[in-house]
Amino acid sequence: MNPKIKTVLEWACCIIIAIVLALVFRYFIATPTVVKSKSMYPTLVQDQKLWLSRWSRTTKKLPQRGQIITFEAPSKKLFTNSEIDENNPIAVYNNEPTNIFEKFTKYVLEIGKESYIKRVIALPGEHVEIKNGKVYINEKELEEPYLQEDVITQVNTTGFSNFIVPENTIFAMGDNRVHSTDCRAFGCIPLEKIEGIVAIRIWPLSEWGKIN
Repeated sequence: MNPKIKTVLEWACCIIIAIVLALVFRYFIATPTVVKSKSMYPTLVQDQKLWLSRWSRTTKKLPQRGQIITFEAPSKKLFTNSEIDENNPIAVYNNEPTNIFEKFTKYVLEIGKESYIKRVIALPGEHVEIKNGKVYINEKELEEPYLQEDVITQVNTTGFSNFIVPENTIFAMGDNRVHSTDCRAFGCIPLEKIEGIVAIRIWPLSEWGKIN
């Protein structure tokens, strides 16, 4: 074989292997992400960069209460009053990819996929009730020291406010309750739709480190 062609093929092979390893690491282990909204203020500020752990998704382990997660945005974000069923408060995902190419593009390359970042509030089997501007888990008021003073938690007339979190799902909300579209509006998130857990903040450097 021509030495020049051999060198080109060797470099091409190395590049392909590097890309594959990077995609595997990004999908199964960890990946950087950027805060794109103000729904988690003041804990997270728009345009901050975070390091996201994928390991919980890989091991199919539910996150813990208080952890900040990212998940695939539901296809249906708002319900009418007649559509609200608090006996089945699970987010709706329609128009899922049907072939390998579409799945690879959406879930591995993450092209055309919208994600939300929120805080885990309640876990499977827990009774959630939102009333008087507070959150109650199993009849006990939830202490939320990460919220700003005087923040109240409200639910629109077309939202979920009194239900039991179904198995293999979680209930999550943004810290900036007034400016957060979250599980109050569209229901609980299935385990398979959780993308990862926020591990550390990596930018700006002055705030680098674990997020409380």
